[in-house]
Amino acid sequence: MRTATRQGLIRARMYGANQAEGEVLVFLDSHCEVNTDWLQPLLTRIIDNRVNVVVPVIDIINADTMELQNSPLVVGGFNWGLHFRWDQLPVHVRDNPDVASNPVKSPTMAGGLFAMDRSYYFELGEYDSGMDIWGGENLELSFRIWQCGGRLEIVPCSHVGHIFRKRRPYGSYGEGDTMLKNSLRVANVWMDDYKKYFYKQRQQPTDVSYGDISDRVALRKRLHCKSFEWYLSNVYPEQVLPNSEGVAPAVIHPPEKRLKTKVLRKGQIVHTTSGLCVQGEKDIYAKRSMLILQHCGQAGKEKKYQIWHETVDSELILASVLCLDVESKEQGHSFARLMKCHGSKGSQAWVWTKKSGVSLLYNPATGKCLKATNKSKRIYLTFDICQDNTDMAFEMSVQ
Repeated sequence: MRTATRQGLIRARMYGANQAEGEVLVFLDSHCEVNTDWLQPLLTRIIDNRVNVVVPVIDIINADTMELQNSPLVVGGFNWGLHFRWDQLPVHVRDNPDVASNPVKSPTMAGGLFAMDRSYYFELGEYDSGMDIWGGENLELSFRIWQCGGRLEIVPCSHVGHIFRKRRPYGSYGEGDTMLKNSLRVANVWMDDYKKYFYKQRQQPTDVSYGDISDRVALRKRLHCKSFEWYLSNVYPEQVLPNSEGVAPAVIHPPEKRLKTKVLRKGQIVHTTSGLCVQGEKDIYAKRSMLILQHCGQAGKEKKYQIWHETVDSELILASVLCLDVESKEQGHSFARLMKCHGSKGSQAWVWTKKSGVSLLYNPATGKCLKATNKSKRIYLTFDICQDNTDMAFEMSVQ
């Protein structure tokens, strides 16, 4: 089927759903490949309860080689700029012996791959037709599912591969910043007083136009949907509220106190291709400092400032002070930075993995790996889709 004019992802999905005749709608991005017996586990949960909206585990297909890489079991979350992120499983879920086979509730979904009862999709109000092209629709639908009586789950027994591209191969063609407009609609319909954190995080003027939302506000009232405070308390209690500046670290535990019981190992993180070590660009106490590669210190302060502590919570803490963290994109790159340890995993959780024999440092929350990037006469640490290339080869030299 083809529409007469370009509709963008959101309205194209609405068009497809209106043409479909089956009892269940399955939405898949075009750049996906399903695995064996992927559909039955999803349908089973919908048969169990028609308000279950279900998502497979999204495995990674390398955009260059088409190689399939299994993903760990994680759940969807969001930051206060209303960008989707992957979060680690809550401790009580991770410690469940049946976690590998039982459906796991997820506060949000990535949006590209999910299934739901067709009649329930229409009862719930479809997608928001006031949104343009792409962006924010996944969080809007996630909030609506939970706040209006549904349930969103990751189903571990269903796996679908997805190509994570390095850039979006299309633009907005004069539509403006569709991500911002769509996110404003989400905030003003579903987030109640919590929308102030979005405005602070994005630093957007309150008079930016996001179109008429009266029909979506009426939908929320008609469905007797719960408040966003209820959502945070009952669905996403792990989410951290920002401080007065709109910045979201929260419970900060003194690193030296935590390390006495939680450290697994310590050592320098070495970029094996160059033989250089990872350290902060500035002083070890400088929050938001970028990370760079420098000659590996052999003794004294030079070495101390390159010693990382790996904890049982999958944190990497430099010199017992600040945590390795993923920051938002700047100039096309997602930079590694030193941030206060928040104890909530997500952007501060790290997994050592191997790909074709190459040791990689993987962040499940972003689905990306640490990478050495030449920029302005220095080698900075950034993130990209995991590949077995020399820029991503890191290992810990244990002390």
